[in-house]
Amino acid sequence: MSKVTVIGAGNVGATVANVLAHKDIVKEIVLVDIVGDLAKGKALDTWQQAPIDHYSTSLIGTSDYADTANSDIVVITAGIPRKPGMSRDDLISTNANIVTSVVKSVLEYSKNPIIIVVSNPLDVMTYAAFKASGLDRSRVFGMAGILDTARYRAFLATELNVSPKDIQALLLGGHGDTMVPLPRYTTVAGIPVTELIDSEKLTAIVDRTKSGGGELVKLMGTSAWYAPGAAAAQMVEAIVKNESRIYPVCAQLTGEYGLKDVFVGVPVRMSKNGIEDIIELKLNKDEMQLLNDSAAAVKEVMDVFDKM
Repeated sequence: MSKVTVIGAGNVGATVANVLAHKDIVKEIVLVDIVGDLAKGKALDTWQQAPIDHYSTSLIGTSDYADTANSDIVVITAGIPRKPGMSRDDLISTNANIVTSVVKSVLEYSKNPIIIVVSNPLDVMTYAAFKASGLDRSRVFGMAGILDTARYRAFLATELNVSPKDIQALLLGGHGDTMVPLPRYTTVAGIPVTELIDSEKLTAIVDRTKSGGGELVKLMGTSAWYAPGAAAAQMVEAIVKNESRIYPVCAQLTGEYGLKDVFVGVPVRMSKNGIEDIIELKLNKDEMQLLNDSAAAVKEVMDVFDKM
């Protein structure tokens, strides 16, 4: 049984801890926040839920990184959330400093953890964590594609009036407006989605998916948390249970898809060592162009971070 640390006890971090506790697959979850009593309170609240929902995972909340010692997996949700009218790029300087300092603090007490980044802007924060950690690229990656495909599948389920359980989908590229949904790889119980929905409606759903985070910010005045938290917990589960699940995650490319030294969403096989393989799809010309455009947009943001 593993020890998992979640950094940031805001809405997303608390949801990661809560969803993961319900899965009952890890021995201990440590919830860390600079506002230590916030983490303590949310951990205690989730622990008091255990007798009701029947799980044994113990939780502690803290502001002391010493409590994270020997963590197997660390999920980083720390950072300021997006506010209405704020682009992801506006967040770079503040959140990059937070993520960098978090990674250094974690590595003081845990030698070779797997690090999952959830902080925004996602692609560049994953890059920041990777640079600060010095770990192999298989052990530092970002949660984006699972959330993005979940939104895409949810919208399709509503439109087609089917269960979201039956929809499989894939996206590539950056997390945000340049993501690359792939209708050609989207199926409903094995049926290509293009046979069930006209291209105009599908394009509208793809466009809604691209701005899915922004839609929720407008509705709630802050970033989403239930789906992002559950998505990160699902990644932890695949690692803890050594499941070899295929998920789209933000990873460093070193030549795959003809792209180098950029962090973008690609399908990977995920198990106990983190990213076991990056899966290269045979993209057509249009899909490849979209991926190249998305990678170029991410690289621009990475360059902004490098110059900071």
